[in-house]
Amino acid sequence: MSKPTSLYTNALIGESSPYLLQHAHNPVNWHPWSNTILQTAQQEDRLIIISIGYAACHWCHVMEHESFENEQVAGVMNSHYVSIKIDREERPDIDQVYMDAVHLMGQQGGWPLNVIALPDGRPIFAGTYFRKEDWINVLRFFVKMYEEKKEELITRAQQVTDGLQTGNIKFNVTKETAHSSNDLHALFKNWLPSFDREKGGSSGAPKFPMPATLLYLLRHTRHSDSQETAKNILKTTLDHMAAGGIYDQIGGGFARYSTDEDWLVPHFEKMLYDNAQLISVYSEAFLLFNDEEYARIVRETIAFCNRELRSSEGTCFSSLDADSEGEEGRYYVWTTDELESILGSDTPEFIKRYRCTTEGNWEHEKNILHLDPADLSNSASDEKWKKRLLEARSTRARPGLDDKTLTSWNALMARGLVDAYKVLKEESYLQQAITLCEFIHNTQWNGELLFRNYKNGKSSIPGFLDDYALTIDAWVALYKVTLNEEWIQRANELTEYVLIHFGDHESPLLYYTSDLDPPLINRSKEISDNVIPASNSVMAKNLYNLGRYLDKYEWLTRSESMLNQVKAHVIRYPAYHANWAVILNWFINEPFEVAITGSDAMVHLETAFKQLDPDTLLMGTKDGQSDLPLLSGKFKKDRTLIYACKNKTCGAPVETIGDLVM
Repeated sequence: MSKPTSLYTNALIGESSPYLLQHAHNPVNWHPWSNTILQTAQQEDRLIIISIGYAACHWCHVMEHESFENEQVAGVMNSHYVSIKIDREERPDIDQVYMDAVHLMGQQGGWPLNVIALPDGRPIFAGTYFRKEDWINVLRFFVKMYEEKKEELITRAQQVTDGLQTGNIKFNVTKETAHSSNDLHALFKNWLPSFDREKGGSSGAPKFPMPATLLYLLRHTRHSDSQETAKNILKTTLDHMAAGGIYDQIGGGFARYSTDEDWLVPHFEKMLYDNAQLISVYSEAFLLFNDEEYARIVRETIAFCNRELRSSEGTCFSSLDADSEGEEGRYYVWTTDELESILGSDTPEFIKRYRCTTEGNWEHEKNILHLDPADLSNSASDEKWKKRLLEARSTRARPGLDDKTLTSWNALMARGLVDAYKVLKEESYLQQAITLCEFIHNTQWNGELLFRNYKNGKSSIPGFLDDYALTIDAWVALYKVTLNEEWIQRANELTEYVLIHFGDHESPLLYYTSDLDPPLINRSKEISDNVIPASNSVMAKNLYNLGRYLDKYEWLTRSESMLNQVKAHVIRYPAYHANWAVILNWFINEPFEVAITGSDAMVHLETAFKQLDPDTLLMGTKDGQSDLPLLSGKFKKDRTLIYACKNKTCGAPVETIGDLVM
């Protein structure tokens, strides 16, 4: 049955974002964000609706169907408001400003995010999902308020804006630069009560995979007197995630989060950024625990990304929707009758293994496949069953694909592929990582700015700090596995750009937007680590690594100054500063620099991946040609030598990684 909205076309029709295009045939006169439309609102003295969401958002679809496809709702919006639609994945800067406003107003954030603002963009009201009747009431209320009590709304908007501009986190700056293991002890002590020691992750529901937390725990297992506790929490979490419904047992890859505390019922959307980072997590965990099932999770997750999210150009798309045929999770769940029609006589064994029931373990007699966390082993039967079910599933209506390419998320994927290559030695992973990094450099970076988005051969949105920071991180990681110094030089170029255009003269912390971007009502800084680490914490790591690679002491100092700005919060609220905690760990347990010089450098590099701490600053040269200061004078013809260095002091050279004294 066709939608009545096909009768309408609005200004979103010229956009490339799949989320915006989903609304291009709403009867609402939507506009993309632009200075022109803001000027129109001011000239016409009309309130603005700023509606923010993303393509894989289930409740965004629900509100679109209930309200934005409804002619009555559209009539109110079109008569009294200028309506702007925003893809939060393309414009996280706008999303962040208005989400901060939501929190300042005492509301709970989420998506869809619907803001009512004055004609100049200053917010006066915000909320998330509204039923149709409630949304109409809100719209009519503020129309009347603006007609009768405009000054009251202007005062309210100014209060919110003042709060945004002065309400950025105020830090008790740690002036003492000495750090100690006591900091890590206090940090972990504060963190410990929030963990679910039985099922992993954080206590309660919903449960989100938090890659930065897991990556910190991987480091805590190496440098702490509480390493066994950290290791147990880490393994419990990894096993329950891999066994749960949050992991696609048939096709690989992780869903956005689990709605329950058992990791069973996912919110079925699949995001590139989750899977990219979890590839890194499970790769490093494989190295720590030597658990082949973690290697399987890595391979299956990469296979999912390549099958479902990879473009013909070798880049990665953004996400898969939670819904198909208007039903959440329909693509992924099974009745026992469906299973029997595909698996035949194997069905009883399968439903026992994957915990299915005739009544279903979810809605409408459907089953979400999941395993016993104590038995992740994958047999030949498992492989046979998964192949059959994947083939059968491929005939179903597929979830919607958000086919835009985002620089920051592709950088995360490149980093994940590098980490997978280091432990699995699958050459195709390295080649994919190189393809992604070359794409970012050759297509998204024009020598003057880095673009955030790409689709159909076009890039239109200037990058934000996370695009730069995560790209730099990926390029440095790629250097470590190739010893191609071009990646270090490119990372150096981007870092210098960031310090010029994102810097704050009054603080070492960096703004999220460039000084070349059109200003919003507030220029914010991203400090807290979330599912994706904060761009400031990623840049602090970049400055640390490049400062040591390039012998730029001022960058090391800047990195520590950034940490000192937030250190008190890192220790007190570690769950929101997990990536910062990694940096604190580096300043306490300084990673070694390991230099490998000689014709067999690449052979020894592969050994280093297996035997050395993942944070070791690896560098080397096969022929003595290098611009890195630490490699100067260390190349000896016809010999391959390996040096371990720290604090500008190197030990005597050895000929194998195992002989290093560290």
